[in-house]
Amino acid sequence: MMKRKDKADRIAALLEVLYPETPIPLDHDNPFELLIAVLLSAQSTDKKVNEVTPALFRKAPTPEAMVALGAEGILHCIREVGLAPTKSKNVAKLSQQLIDEHDGEVPNSFEALEALPGVGHKTASVVMSQAFGVPAFPVDTHIHRLAARWGLSSGKNVETTERDLKKIFPRAHWNKLHLQIIFFGREHCPARNHDLSQCPICGWAATKKRIAMEQKR
Repeated sequence: MMKRKDKADRIAALLEVLYPETPIPLDHDNPFELLIAVLLSAQSTDKKVNEVTPALFRKAPTPEAMVALGAEGILHCIREVGLAPTKSKNVAKLSQQLIDEHDGEVPNSFEALEALPGVGHKTASVVMSQAFGVPAFPVDTHIHRLAARWGLSSGKNVETTERDLKKIFPRAHWNKLHLQIIFFGREHCPARNHDLSQCPICGWAATKKRIAMEQKR
């Protein structure tokens, strides 16, 4: 049986061949726009978020403009994304809090980001890694699923998955790797009806336990 660290090294090497470039999936021009886009992406697709944010950011490119637009104005722009009513209120509150507590700037600390309305640890991790270059390993559904499928984590919850992946992959590679795994999951590894034997990574990395679980679905 391949050791977990050896498996992780082989996976990382293959992902680097497949995805040498890792463009950020959410369109944005600055940390504020990235923060809003990531918040909107929860229970929605990046594609849908990229469809609605141009109009939103034209009307409200700054926290001050977003507050002026108001929750109703924000909702009008984002109503096609999931949980739009709640997200519109959080975006308005978040923007006001940025003005009140951070001089209208997006803070570059996990603690300050997670204190903002609608911002959880995953959103904060994405902003820290992609806007500020701070090593982080945001875990989305693709990463959570594949880490368990490949035997890199127990898969009990996203917190465990994040901790396990941070232990096994070099810190300097976290920001790129999390995007590479997402890209791979989208292109090669659907959650259901996935032929593991034909997958360039699952074909050799999937654990016997996960293979048995997949076959029962």
